[in-house]
Amino acid sequence: MARYSSTRGQVKNLLFEEAVMMGLADDGGLLVPNEIPLIRNTLPEWRALSFTELSLEVMLLFTSGRIPRDELKKLIERSFDTFRHPEITPVKSVGQIHILELFHGPTFAFKDVALQFLGNLFEFFLKERNHPLRILGATSGDTGSAAIHGLHGKKGVDVFMLHPKGRVSPMQELQMTTVLDPNIHNLAIEGTFDDAQAIVKRLFNDQDFKKNYYLGSVNSINWARILAQIVYYFYAWFQVSKDDSELVSFVVPTGNFGNVLAGYYAKRMGLPIDKLVIGTNENDILHRFFSKGEYHRSELKETFSPSMDIQISSNFERYLFDLAGNSTEQLQRWMKDFEQSGKLTIEGDLLKIAQNDFVSASVNDEEIVETIRKFHQQNGYLLDPHTAVGVCAAEKIKIRTPVICLACAHPAKFGETIRKAMGNVPELPDELAVLENLETHCKTVPADPEKIKEVILETLEA
Repeated sequence: MARYSSTRGQVKNLLFEEAVMMGLADDGGLLVPNEIPLIRNTLPEWRALSFTELSLEVMLLFTSGRIPRDELKKLIERSFDTFRHPEITPVKSVGQIHILELFHGPTFAFKDVALQFLGNLFEFFLKERNHPLRILGATSGDTGSAAIHGLHGKKGVDVFMLHPKGRVSPMQELQMTTVLDPNIHNLAIEGTFDDAQAIVKRLFNDQDFKKNYYLGSVNSINWARILAQIVYYFYAWFQVSKDDSELVSFVVPTGNFGNVLAGYYAKRMGLPIDKLVIGTNENDILHRFFSKGEYHRSELKETFSPSMDIQISSNFERYLFDLAGNSTEQLQRWMKDFEQSGKLTIEGDLLKIAQNDFVSASVNDEEIVETIRKFHQQNGYLLDPHTAVGVCAAEKIKIRTPVICLACAHPAKFGETIRKAMGNVPELPDELAVLENLETHCKTVPADPEKIKEVILETLEA
């Protein structure tokens, strides 16, 4: 039976339901499975499965037997019936690369895959619990809208979503602030995404506040987010591989390390993955770590790929725990050093292990624009700026195996950057075009944990 423990060592052997509802571990760490199931011999049986059927088989390995198979099947089907493509996450061969399209959900972003599932999961678990759930999250753009669309109107759930004021795309902001359900509360903080993420962690570490007000997490610190994302690595591999042992490489644009971490777990489960390539923008802390062993904070830059404008990758702790040989003592030393100095450095054999697990490349704004323009000229396919980071990273790194690049969002969500590349903005899908005429609701607040706590309490009392 699957069990979960914290990277910091004080929370152990939780069942799946307990891990999902806890979100961030009570000791400040991240929850990880005690064991990773091995599925290499199961690949032939899974090859012909649909996306929802494959989701069921993968998720059953991690759910501690807490959800009956038939119930989980219904929950998964309900989660993906809102997607616009019958394959949910189709793979398209474009030129020399395969594009894994993850933007066919209700908010046109890859976060929908996990957050439609997580919203239904919360609702399922809350039926058996006699208390509400207050979701507290931070977003650099797409998590917010995907979480809101997965949870609006859900009984017993309130959502407090923090985004950095003026630092998400106008379309991302509209997708969040035009949802007027009474259980949705948008908070624009006067700071960066890293500030928002730090506030969320700070409030989750306030154990009295967390327990008294039943805080839950939709950020990728919640294990269920990673679990849902593992599935599409399997699904894409089945679409591209010719036999059950062929190696395939994945290129992943990433800022918070959650999306690529799901690929890392898929590889550990036995999926034949050759290279996991991390593409970063100019906020390249992950690239510096995997190229030089230096996870060092630097000044945050605003870029054309705003969802990746991050200097502290909240999921990175899960990988560091693995790198430390599951030593909670080593992990705590590293995190303490980083929290005090903004620097975490590895070298020698540890760096070699990390570089064997991942390769990376950094892509600047000029390269993003040029990649969008060139890729469209050559292939007639329009990339969003985040996916362009991945495509450009793939070009910088020589990869011999078939390459699958994860496409994170619909390009129409980033019209201004597309205009810079193409000379005109892309046509908006009807679901996005209508947002510009809708009423919005959002509250601006200082980037201060106590102020955020005040707003949450005032809202709940009202």
